[in-house]
Amino acid sequence: MLSESYPYVQYGQARPAGSSPASGAERDGPPVSSGTGRPNGPNTSAGTVRTSPRTPYEQTARPVRTSRAPRTNEPHTRYEESLPRPSPPDLLRPGARQTAPQGLTWDGWGPAKPEQEAHVPDGTGGTPPRTLAEALRTRGDDSLTALLRARPDLLNPVPNDLSQLATRAGTRASVVRALERLDRFTLQTAEALAVAPEPAPYDTLRALLTGDEGDPRIERALPGAVGRLRDQALIWGSDTRLRLVRTARELLAPSPTHPSPTGLGPTVAEATAGMSPGRIQEILTAAWLPSTHDPVSAVASLTELFTDRTRMAALLDTAPMEALSVLDRLVWGPPYGEVTSSPTPPVQWLRDRGLLLPATTRTVVLPREVALHLRAGRAHRVIEPVAPPVAPRTSEPGSGSRPQLVDSTAAGQAYTALATVEELAKDWNEGGPSVLRAGGLSVRDLKRTAAALGVTEPIAAFWVELAYAAGLLAADGEADERYAPTPAYDEWEELPSPERWARLAVAWLTATRTAGLVGGQDAKGRTLAALGPDLDRGPAPEVRRRILDLLATLPEGTPPDPESLMARLRWERPLRGASAAGRPDDLRGRLAAWTLNEAEMLGLTGRGALSTHGRALLDALGDPAEGITTTPAELAAAGLRAAEALRPLLPEPLDHVLLQADLTAVAPGPLLRPLAELLSVAAEVESTGGATVYRFTPASVRRALDAGQSATGLHDFLRAHSRTPVPQPLTYLVDDVARKHGHLRVGSANAYVRCDDEAVLDEIVADRRSQGMRLRRLAPTVLAAQADPSSLLEGLRAMGFAPAAESADGDVLITRAHAHRTPPRTAPAPVPDGPPVPDPTLLGAAVRAIRAGDLASTVVHKTVPEPAGSRSRARAVSSSSAKAAGPSRSGDLPRTTSAETLATVQAAAMTGSALWIGYVNAEGAASQRVIAPVRVEGGFVTAYDHTADEVRTYPLHRITGVAELADDTA
Repeated sequence: MLSESYPYVQYGQARPAGSSPASGAERDGPPVSSGTGRPNGPNTSAGTVRTSPRTPYEQTARPVRTSRAPRTNEPHTRYEESLPRPSPPDLLRPGARQTAPQGLTWDGWGPAKPEQEAHVPDGTGGTPPRTLAEALRTRGDDSLTALLRARPDLLNPVPNDLSQLATRAGTRASVVRALERLDRFTLQTAEALAVAPEPAPYDTLRALLTGDEGDPRIERALPGAVGRLRDQALIWGSDTRLRLVRTARELLAPSPTHPSPTGLGPTVAEATAGMSPGRIQEILTAAWLPSTHDPVSAVASLTELFTDRTRMAALLDTAPMEALSVLDRLVWGPPYGEVTSSPTPPVQWLRDRGLLLPATTRTVVLPREVALHLRAGRAHRVIEPVAPPVAPRTSEPGSGSRPQLVDSTAAGQAYTALATVEELAKDWNEGGPSVLRAGGLSVRDLKRTAAALGVTEPIAAFWVELAYAAGLLAADGEADERYAPTPAYDEWEELPSPERWARLAVAWLTATRTAGLVGGQDAKGRTLAALGPDLDRGPAPEVRRRILDLLATLPEGTPPDPESLMARLRWERPLRGASAAGRPDDLRGRLAAWTLNEAEMLGLTGRGALSTHGRALLDALGDPAEGITTTPAELAAAGLRAAEALRPLLPEPLDHVLLQADLTAVAPGPLLRPLAELLSVAAEVESTGGATVYRFTPASVRRALDAGQSATGLHDFLRAHSRTPVPQPLTYLVDDVARKHGHLRVGSANAYVRCDDEAVLDEIVADRRSQGMRLRRLAPTVLAAQADPSSLLEGLRAMGFAPAAESADGDVLITRAHAHRTPPRTAPAPVPDGPPVPDPTLLGAAVRAIRAGDLASTVVHKTVPEPAGSRSRARAVSSSSAKAAGPSRSGDLPRTTSAETLATVQAAAMTGSALWIGYVNAEGAASQRVIAPVRVEGGFVTAYDHTADEVRTYPLHRITGVAELADDTA
């Protein structure tokens, strides 16, 4: 163990006093026994290994130290004098300069510059761009449209010009969002560029990714990765001068406050900043380099040594084996380690020669140049240039040849989904559970709903959330607020089964509400309730869609291997929904697991494989990950396509049941709605599944009679819809309940009971259970009660009688359950974690507006001369005046008199030329615009506004001034 061999060197993360250890993280490849060290941290216990978070993007910004404290005298000087000095190898002697391998220069570790560089800006020839804004100006409209589609946050609001677009593209929030949408190899390319010198030639970037040995796969994939970074404005410049956006470099490059994803440390120049000249001279002497009193030359000489592969190899050949073991511990990062005031000889040997440089008095760091030499030039330990394939699940033999079984299973799940949602709405039909004060469903109500549906609580939460997302359930908004079906549920219920399923599938696919979070806790430790707030997760629709797309890449009827599916998701979006420590239970991993389960319950998949109707739904939708918008009309059309694919897989509704002698009725499939509705009133549902079993009971038959059915009507109904003869016990049950039903009549006196059979009334009065009703005999066949009719009905039924309510006219009142409905409600809108992808019309208008605004802020304007008696002279401008005008600064408004403005605008209307104007609106806000005047009359100018891409009318008195556009830019 390292701690046993070198008890004075501890490899771990140096933390500020009182801080807690950072969570562990995996780096590119197997973990190494090293740690990152942060300045001014205490020693770790012997043998402990601590690493910092794998990626810094989710960390909050920390101030970066720009200078180091003065260093104290260190004990390694006396130790160096006590050791015998080895004779300098020939390769290390001054003047023994070798050829830099692979085009590396001696003044740095980057590639050698060719004698004549042809710097070409993005996509064009000519002068290379000096800023990102200049690089954007060289792009065509299609390229700008692709940029705005990939990064829609840049359009909120629409930038005034390309300079503002470049500024917004470099903000921290926008860059972090763009990095989250990169695949692993493109992200690794950006990480490698962040540790390269700026600007970096393409060859330098390739060398950092392929290393000394090279890799054809990386070389083939690298142009595409560079193109993607350039398209998203994360890098700019030609291939000979690649520059990473400054904010991206700050996020990806190593710093004292957070590690680099590459595991590299600072350069020699950065690590020696603030080091005393005397200490640098000691390092040069120990490394057998010529002395110099110029600190810049000294650092350059040391950097030259570390970047010369031949001389560096010769220096390491003289190192003790224990020193090489120390370097092996730090080479793949983290590059920081802690030392005590008395370092061991191997560590002291490395420090004397600058192979380890002090970060603080108790922390050392491996310089970037040394690490790259030990890594054979590679910035990453493991490079993944190609996406890992999604492998089929091989646990079941013949799993790839059962598409019909998959479709039939998925269709059965789709039918069950419809029945479950219907049962849920029926359970909440007369007023569902109360709404919590903070919103959502209580734990007790969720348990009761799960019991009513016959499922577990997590599954019940999924069905509740799905019905809510589809707009079928909502809160009624009353004083005693409760959940109930919406009017949209009644419309949905009347649709054919395939269309109803399609509505549910589309709602699930696009919803940001995540039922899997129910029962968990939020950031404040509060339990997340079903239908409550804080269940929206922006990445959910994208993860659901991407998983289904990956399932569609497999052969029909083939389920995926879950591990390979997760590996593919991690490669495509390594930062999207991932935790800083890369835990397997991060949001992305949980969303993927929930998606597979929910798609199976909903019937999009069967036995883990994508169904035919699931493929039809995906084929009709755009891919949100690629920036393709999907409008409500497109969603509805996609749902119809999926419904058509599902229709032949669902059984046709039946018009019959099978009556059994045990007072049950078996429905071998889905029933026609009138038949199903009457059976649900006249019988109790005993079991569901492939066949639904109904049981007739005295209470259910009485319920049918209360709803207006007669004994004769029930007999006719059963004979008409049964494929088997009506059993005699069922006939006796109906007749017996009908004979007793309505024998007693209840009205309001407050309430009364009347019956033609005096013996029945005598029995009621004599029963002790009737004392609470306070009955009094008014006549031999009439009893009065001090209770309301509904209470009297319930009391008599509890005593075993079958009373019926009657009206004031003596007619039997038909009672039906009141179907409670909410006011009209719209389905909850998804809550994305960023701005939505704009549609093509908006993108085109935005590009035109940005172009026009940029033209107004950068074009060379002609000066308008003083009026000289003729309109032609007012329009005449000499070429010298145009050159003298120069480019206008953004924000400057042209200033002309009213007469000059009128003359110039009238002349432009006659010639059809464009003008640059300054305009102040009614609120006093000033702006620049490029317009093409069409008509001037009545103190107004009607013109086509290039900035707004529409025809507008401007009052002349609000125009501060005008200027014609120069001929060379028109």
